[in-house]
Amino acid sequence: VQLQASGGGLVQAGGSLRLSCAASGTIFSINTMGWYRQAPGKPRELVASITWDGDTNYADSVKGRFSMSRDNVPNTWYLQMNSLKPEDTAVYYCHARIRETVHFAPADYWGQGTRVTVSS
Repeated sequence: VQLQASGGGLVQAGGSLRLSCAASGTIFSINTMGWYRQAPGKPRELVASITWDGDTNYADSVKGRFSMSRDNVPNTWYLQMNSLKPEDTAVYYCHARIRETVHFAPADYWGQGTRVTVSS
């Protein structure tokens, strides 16, 4: 299983970006999909997640500004980031808890990270 993240970049404060993540490989089911971020000198933190049945969870710092969604394209999810602030600057990692086959227990998978830089 591989996760491919894209969509990062440089944006001014107040601007928007949309991150995408696509999972490929042998996938029986995806329990949760999510986004984490890690700023320099800080631990990785959860930004947002969505379960297989659509329940979303957001970090307090991004509520009302970020939105997670899934598309009809299988195994693809997005993070729409609006009203970006300099403190949102970080490397963003997509994450998924995936069961490869019915015989395997779910496991955690990570994308390679995409950098988001918000200038003031």
